[in-house]
Amino acid sequence: MKGTHNRKLRRGFTMIELMAVLIIMGLLFAVVANNFMGNADKARVITTKANLRLLHDAVKSFKMDTGRYPTEEEGLMVLLEAPMDVQNYQEGGYLDRTELPVDGWGFEFEYERFPENGKPFLVRSYGADNQEGGEGYDADLLSTDR
Repeated sequence: MKGTHNRKLRRGFTMIELMAVLIIMGLLFAVVANNFMGNADKARVITTKANLRLLHDAVKSFKMDTGRYPTEEEGLMVLLEAPMDVQNYQEGGYLDRTELPVDGWGFEFEYERFPENGKPFLVRSYGADNQEGGEGYDADLLSTDR
């Protein structure tokens, strides 16, 4: 009789039960956070590749209209503002915005003439670490890689 009376008075959770719940919640949080972070990085890469295509095509349009590619000194700003020595510059520029796009990590793109790959130009993102080279999400993304 005494044993059943003690069970009725017991309220709350034991320390072991609380620890088990906390461990389960921690594991669930880790799985959800890992999935979310992976999708966020993938979205940044997709955004960066889309902006690279946009800038690459805009530079090609600039070349078709003006007869030359932008110089490295002019960079990508030439897509927004006409240089003094250019004729047949498209009115309003070559982008549908007033600022140059940035990559998925918020860094500026780099414009390069006569890159090592033999192309006349390329637009580059240095990836998540904003440093040359790297692997995974830190790898460089190029407008010539389609």
